[in-house]
Amino acid sequence: MIVKTKKYKIDPDIYVKISFVNALKEWWWVWFIPPAIFLIFLAFGLWGWGLGVSIVLSGLYLLFWYIQFKGLTMHEKSKPLFDKYAYDINSQRIMMMVDAKRGSEIKWDKIIKVEKREDAFVLYLSKFEFLYFPFNIFKSENEIKFVETVIRRKGYLNTEIKK
Repeated sequence: MIVKTKKYKIDPDIYVKISFVNALKEWWWVWFIPPAIFLIFLAFGLWGWGLGVSIVLSGLYLLFWYIQFKGLTMHEKSKPLFDKYAYDINSQRIMMMVDAKRGSEIKWDKIIKVEKREDAFVLYLSKFEFLYFPFNIFKSENEIKFVETVIRRKGYLNTEIKK
């Protein structure tokens, strides 16, 4: 069976949100630096300065990653990431179709992780590169179940649903 989806364009805000959260998860250890800086300042009796520096560094870290992903959505060279594509999904591959004749093939072994959310499948190709399939691009409930079955058979999906 081949599932042919409707054409879909990922919303840049969804891309920013998912990528931003992934970056914070990937570099979780960075969050130990502001408390360490605070403790160093505290050792010298400068708790106010330590608190201020820790808050500013945390804010700059968050701002850095947000700007990285938001800027990517606005950059001219990343425009193809946010074009409309239709997808042909079967058990061997996923085809990203620009139109009826032109497309790009993605083999299932290129997928590193899959998340099932309340309203979509997220198939990760890398930490910040992913395919986002909201359920409304599928034509029927059976197509969603078929795609979920393929994902489970490939060993990518467990039973938990993320929000």
